[in-house]
Order: sequence, then C-alpha cells, then structure tokens
Amino acid sequence: MRMTCDLDVQATTHSSAHLHTPALSWILPSLAIMKSSVILTALAGASLSQALSIPSGIQDVLARFQAQTPLFEAERYAIELAPGDVRWVTEDEKWALRREGKNFFDITQTPELGLNRVSAAKKVKYPKHIEHNKTVSKLLKHLDKDHMRSNLVTFSDFHTRYYKSDWGRQSSEWLLEQVNQTLTNAGAGVAVAFKHDWAQSSIIATLPGKSDKTIVIGAHQDSINLFLPSILAAPGADDDGSGTVTILEALTALLHDKDILHGKAENTLEFHWYSAEEGGLLGSQAIFSAYEKEGRDVKAMLQQDMTGYTHGTLEAGEPESVGVIMDYVDPGLTEFIKKVVTNYCTIPYIETKCGYACSDHASASKAGYPSAFVIESDFKYSDKKIHTTEDKVEYLDFDHMLQHARLTLGLAYELAFTKFD
Repeated sequence: MRMTCDLDVQATTHSSAHLHTPALSWILPSLAIMKSSVILTALAGASLSQALSIPSGIQDVLARFQAQTPLFEAERYAIELAPGDVRWVTEDEKWALRREGKNFFDITQTPELGLNRVSAAKKVKYPKHIEHNKTVSKLLKHLDKDHMRSNLVTFSDFHTRYYKSDWGRQSSEWLLEQVNQTLTNAGAGVAVAFKHDWAQSSIIATLPGKSDKTIVIGAHQDSINLFLPSILAAPGADDDGSGTVTILEALTALLHDKDILHGKAENTLEFHWYSAEEGGLLGSQAIFSAYEKEGRDVKAMLQQDMTGYTHGTLEAGEPESVGVIMDYVDPGLTEFIKKVVTNYCTIPYIETKCGYACSDHASASKAGYPSAFVIESDFKYSDKKIHTTEDKVEYLDFDHMLQHARLTLGLAYELAFTKFD
C-alpha cells in the first residue's frame, strides 16, 4: 500500500476547524511522516488511537477527525490475469496474488500493448538445422562459470533489487557498469539505460548487424520479497540473478567473434535486462510497447529466468535438464531452441509449462514478436526459495548455469547469422 499524498496538516486543520485543538499538535505531524508499510498496515487494520496509543481524553476528537479526513488512499493498478481478465487491485493485493502463485501483466501504463501486433501477420521461419557448430564451439570455450559466480555474488549482495527501492536503482547502475565494461573491453560501444517512472532502469546492449532485424536475449534484473518488498531482504540469486549473469556471460563470449564485433552478422543482436518483472512485467512491457510503436522487426526473443537450481530435480531422481517452456510461446522458435540445446548443451531438455504472463517473454509475445522461455528444470522442480530471504548463491549449481550460457550463446549466434525472409 502506498501513500498517495502527504498529510497537509495546515490545510486539514483549517478545513476541520471544529476539530482543532492543541491536543492534536503532536499527533498530526506524526501522522505526516508515517510512511513505512508496517505502520500503514497497522493503521489500516486498527483505529488511529490504538495504533498510536493516544490518550483516551482526545480519542473521540481524533475519531471524528479520522472519519472526515482520510489519511491515505491505496493506489490501484490494472492487472491482466488472463486474456480479457482485467481487474483493479492495490499493490498489496498484487503481492498477495503472487504469493498464491498467480502471474499477471500490470497493464496500467501499457494498455495499448499488442494493439498493433507488428510482427504477427508474418510468421518467422527458423533454420531447419544448426549451421555454425564450428564457430560456436570455439566461442563456448570463453564461457567461465567462476566469472558468473563472481558477478552473482556481488549482484545478490544488494539488500534487495526491488524496482521501487534505492537498492534497485543501485543494483541497476552496478549492472550497467558491468555490461559497459564488457562492451568497452571488446570495443563494442556502450549499453543504454531505458528509464522508467520508478527508480530502477532497464538496460539494453546492442550489437548492430547488417540489418535492423533483431534477435533479443532477455533476463530480468529485479528481485522481490513478497512479504514486505520495501523492507525485507531479497537476494534474488536464482530469480533472476542467475539469468542476469548467464546472458551477460554469453554476451562476453560472443564478443570474441570478430564478425559479431564488426557488424558482419545478418541481424542485430540485443541483450536486455528488464526492470520490474516482479511487479507485473513492467519493464519489458514498456520496452516492447515502444518497439511495437516504432515498428521494430524483432525476429526472436529468448527469456532466461532462473538458470541455477538443480536440487529439486536431482532429489526427485530425475536427470538434470533444461526446461523448455511449451505454453504461451512461439512454436517455431521453441522447436529451434530444442535443436540448440541438443547441439550445444551436454544435458537434455525437458518440456514443461509455466502459465500465462510468467516472465518477460510474454511482453514480447503480446506485442506480436516470436518469443520463448527456458528455465532451470521441469517447472515443478524449480526453486521454491525464490521471493524470500533464502534465494541465495549457495543453493545454486554453476555447472548448470553454464549449460544455460551455452544455450544462450548458441542461439544468439545461430540466429544472428540467419537470413530471414
């Protein structure tokens, strides 16, 4: 719940003159500064006199003041839980839905997303076979799980990466520095921060090709503790620190290829790190809404969200595998991803599902762009520690994350050099 405006003590006192009393002089300033979610929750669930332990002699005055002057009003958001199922909720109700395992788009700022569907009219054809095995095999040698671990340790050390928090801003700025250092070291330009109305920016790194036809590799950078997002720790090591450093490692390896570096690929590659996925795919919706309006030609989008947890799979006696999401994705792109896993990973894939609006690929899909999503395992064995203080690096398998980096690198390179119609 958010306070939509500060309590104007002077204005309130004048407008409620019959309530004015010296006894309230210590109460109203106190109310004006009470903005933590804990205090607001207490005020919402109890009378002001109970919450503030106000002397009984003025409780009747305060009760009349409270009845006539609302102290705060919960901001409401339009969310889409399924196609056509739109409702208005408060932010606290958003987190309650997420705790119940329900995903959604927050469409408050992007109600027009999907109205143009710029790519939907023309189905994209993907290669029938893997064509760059020799080159990609050399690039795979540049992937370094220790480098991924080092990045993830720092990235998950922020108290939280909640998108509205200052930690969310700081973590985004740190990530932008790492991406730009990677690009600068290779002589490949700089990434840009895609600004939002909230504190945390999204990040876009572009490797231009011979055409504007674009391949997007994405992950979300924010984390959340669903119980008290603005207060409690949310290391977000797996969700989605793992995906964040996985695609950064793939980018690092790709930059060892001179053709990629010098713009000789057929298509443009973009690496995206989205803000505010946990709030309802907000950052990715903003980006793909802009792309849709611009008429951008995105030929494929792959989301890497949670790439490091294998304990659930192994404990169930199942083989380690890459989870390939089969619902609400582009079938052709997904089938090609299976070929990439088979050729460039040393573990198999398993088909699984995650539901509507379960990660940022859904924003691309809604705009009409072909999208796909891979995850660390069969969805039922994925990490159950996410969205809590226990989503830590110590529970992750960096050999498994390396498999996702191999997949990301292989797919990016293959599609960068595909001649689309």
